[in-house]
Amino acid sequence: MSPAHRRALLFPFGCVLIAAGVALHLPMLAMAHSMGNHLAGMPMDAGMWAGMAMILAGVPLAILGALPRHRTGISSHAGTLYEAPDTTPLTRHHALVLLVLTVGLIIDVMKPATLGFVIPGLAQEYGIARSSAAWLPFVALTGTTIGSFLWGWLADMYGRRSTILLSTILFVATSVCGAMPAFEYNLLMCFLMGVSAGGMLPVVYTLLAEIMPPRHRSWVLVLVGGLGLVGGYLVASGAAHLFEPIYGWRALWLQGFPTGIALLLLARLIPESPRFLLEQGRERELEAMAHKFGIVRRQEPPAPADAAVATQRHGQLTAALVITALAWSFVNFGLLLWLPTDLQDRGFSAALASGIIAKSALLALPTLAVVALLYSRWSSKWTLALTIALTLAGLVGALLPAALLQWEPLLVLVIALLVIGTNGLIAVLLPYTAENYPLGGRGRATGLVAGASKVGGVAVQAFALAGLLPTLGSAALVLAGPMALSIGLVAYAGRETRGRSLRELEAGT
Repeated sequence: MSPAHRRALLFPFGCVLIAAGVALHLPMLAMAHSMGNHLAGMPMDAGMWAGMAMILAGVPLAILGALPRHRTGISSHAGTLYEAPDTTPLTRHHALVLLVLTVGLIIDVMKPATLGFVIPGLAQEYGIARSSAAWLPFVALTGTTIGSFLWGWLADMYGRRSTILLSTILFVATSVCGAMPAFEYNLLMCFLMGVSAGGMLPVVYTLLAEIMPPRHRSWVLVLVGGLGLVGGYLVASGAAHLFEPIYGWRALWLQGFPTGIALLLLARLIPESPRFLLEQGRERELEAMAHKFGIVRRQEPPAPADAAVATQRHGQLTAALVITALAWSFVNFGLLLWLPTDLQDRGFSAALASGIIAKSALLALPTLAVVALLYSRWSSKWTLALTIALTLAGLVGALLPAALLQWEPLLVLVIALLVIGTNGLIAVLLPYTAENYPLGGRGRATGLVAGASKVGGVAVQAFALAGLLPTLGSAALVLAGPMALSIGLVAYAGRETRGRSLRELEAGT
């Protein structure tokens, strides 16, 4: 057997070891079911130790098997030689990839979305205060932030498909977070789970940008991303409703096992980026992939008239998108997270407060479809600017006198602007980033912006641990400035990407 064949067998063998290792944790969980699903303080049995050893052995083997033999050199000026013409129709191969990657995003978003449902049961079982339980979302969101930076870099070095496989492998391995008998072990596994979960989003956007025809690229990126985000939260809440009352909070973490295995089985439908197939000499795979997706060899993108100006333009755009992502993260993870508490402090009952938020969310439901339509039919740049402006309008509304905001219709309007603006903004921010950068640095750029969009979550949890919970008005006052700045930066440094070839965009035009 050749070294290449032996290396190819490492991936399935490592995956089998990981799956078996996770499965060995299940008997103790089944035994705990008769004791109220409590494992806190119980010693790990021989099966769990053996399972942990199998996971620790399987992860490096699977990673070694998933990575290509030769690393691709990172070059921010790598050109797109293979791209689908604008007239290429969508085929069943496109549809299958979109389905698999949407499922991948749903599974990816599901984990951080599960945090809110896990914390009450976790705090009760471990007998810790809610303030101590806040360490769980803190380490998880820290992990997702690090993961976004890490996986974006790996995607540029080892390929898009390989990076998705790596993220999924770790996702399955860390599902044993639900079997940890000690809170400290839970924190460690939750951090690693966050690292794995942070990688899917930027890499999926990057891969889709490279295989979709320009005519369909814009609306596909927004729609798939939006469906993944919404679907992840729906699956997390649905699973909490169905499984937590019967099997406890631990079952919510263990969802990563069957869902991750399912994604690994579907991974054969995920193509690799043409660039990596070309640079690794996998010409037969490249030919088959190009035939399926209507991709043809094109001329090198035209060199920019002034390379220094093009580099400066990309630097300005990066600053604009990172600031926008940071501002969004503080609004989403901070202001909206604290909103129920703030409404109750204003004198609204818990039921009335949740009703106000529900009415606002109902107004925001059509956001995804409208934003996708505007992004693909009107303008990508100005759709992003519009969503930022809507968020800013909500922040300005939150600064109105408290007496005016006691009027429920006005309060619903203000909250609706915030919800609509933030949902629309994140739906277009990462697709817009993936379209704007040269192929050699696209993964890193998208990972950078994705990581910045989670920084606010980490900071907010740190504030919560310190007991600092600002009011709606004070948070809006602090965030209105950065949000206004981001509109100006996007308007100045942003480029129109709608319907344009990635080859043109790579040239900095």
